[in-house]
Amino acid sequence: MAYRETEKMRQRKAEARQRIVDCTFQCVMDGGFRSARINRIADLAGVATGTIYRHFESREDLFAGVFRLATQREVDKVAEALATEGNAAARLETALRQFAERALRGPMMAWSLIAEPVDPKVEEERLKYRKAYASLFETAIREGISEGCLPDQDARQSSTCLVGAIAESLVGPLSPTQPARIRRQHLTTPMHWSIPSFAFACRD
Repeated sequence: MAYRETEKMRQRKAEARQRIVDCTFQCVMDGGFRSARINRIADLAGVATGTIYRHFESREDLFAGVFRLATQREVDKVAEALATEGNAAARLETALRQFAERALRGPMMAWSLIAEPVDPKVEEERLKYRKAYASLFETAIREGISEGCLPDQDARQSSTCLVGAIAESLVGPLSPTQPARIRRQHLTTPMHWSIPSFAFACRD
C-alpha cells in the first residue's frame, strides 16, 4: 500500500518550513546573510540540518527565498506610499523618505538587501527587485509629467537613476562598519529629497 501523507504531517512540514524561514530572517536581521549559517538556523528552528535541505534545494535557495520575502515587504511599502494623496512629486518624496527611514531603523537587514555581497542566486533577486522599484517610480514619474509637476523626461531612465541614487546614498550610513551613533544621527536627521530637481537633472 502506497504511503499517503496525512493532513497532520503536511501541517507539521509547513510549520517546520516556516520556522526555518523565520529563523533565517532573524539571522539576517541580526548579522546579515554572512551570519546565517545552516547549523545556527537549524538550532534556532529546532530541526536537523538535513531537514532544511528537504525543504530547500540549497543554502542559496533558502537565502533567495528570504530575500524575496524581505524585499517584497519594502516594495509593498513603497507602493503604498505612492498610492497616497497628493501630486506625483509629493508622493515620490514620501516614498523615498519612507524607504530611507525604514532602512535606517533596520540597518543590518537593509544593508543585506541593498549592498551586502551575496551569492549569485540572491543577487539575481536583488536585480529583480531593483526593477520592481524602478517600475513603481517610472509610473509615478509618468504621472508627474502628465500632471505638470515634473518636467518632460525619459521616465524609465529617471526611475532607474532614482533607484541607484537612493541605494548609493544609503550604503555609507547602513554599512556595518559605521558606528552606531552615526547611524542614529542619520535616523534623527530629517530626510530631504527634491524630486523635481532630481527629475529636471535627468531630463533629456
